[in-house]
Amino acid sequence: MGFDPRQRTPHRVTSNVEALLRENDALRREIQHLQRELERARRSQWQQPSAQAPARISAAQVQAWGDAMALQPGWSQLRQSALELLIDQLNRNSFPSRLSLQQRLDRLVSGLGTDLLAAVGPRITKKTAAVLAAFALYGVRASEWLEEDPARVVSELRQRQSQASRRQSRRTSSDRRTRSDRRRTDRDPSAAAMSEEAEALAVLDLEVGATQEQIKQAFRRLVKRHHPDVGGSASAFRRVNEAYQRLVA
Repeated sequence: MGFDPRQRTPHRVTSNVEALLRENDALRREIQHLQRELERARRSQWQQPSAQAPARISAAQVQAWGDAMALQPGWSQLRQSALELLIDQLNRNSFPSRLSLQQRLDRLVSGLGTDLLAAVGPRITKKTAAVLAAFALYGVRASEWLEEDPARVVSELRQRQSQASRRQSRRTSSDRRTRSDRRRTDRDPSAAAMSEEAEALAVLDLEVGATQEQIKQAFRRLVKRHHPDVGGSASAFRRVNEAYQRLVA
């Protein structure tokens, strides 16, 4: 027997459609209500004052670290001016070299450098310079070393201070030789080559007269120290490489 469309019952279909429309309106009203609640919650959150994160380093910690180092052997041999020079050299040897200590630490841990400088204050003393030098040397792990082994920190700072002083002394001597060499090269062109060789040897921490084997050994040692892949300074690595190429050319 076939299907006669005239025998359809339209009332049931109409009832189902009306029920769906009513349900759709109810859902729409519920969604609008939830959106208003969400917007109200967002405005309430914006109006609440944000809690300021506690400082990572306090002035009391800096004072305690400085006092602890002052009790260690070798403290009297540290000099504030030399410590400040060490901080500058460690910053210049880092990558990138243009950043200050505060900027370097803030890059490693957000706000660390800012909190450290605020805790140190505007007046730098020998103790606070030693604390800053420790952070320049150890980075984010400086607080661990200062808390657990201040004697080790003082010993390491003494060694680095001596190295920095010798390097500065060699640079000063090299600058004097360079000025003298420039005056000589104006009269003797052959002296220019000797001056460039002396400068290249100074970059490799070698004296005039170093052998080819000594030059190679110094180059390998400094490359391992300054290569950017191991956290060294790109500019220092470039100077070492240029000096070596000049000497072996």
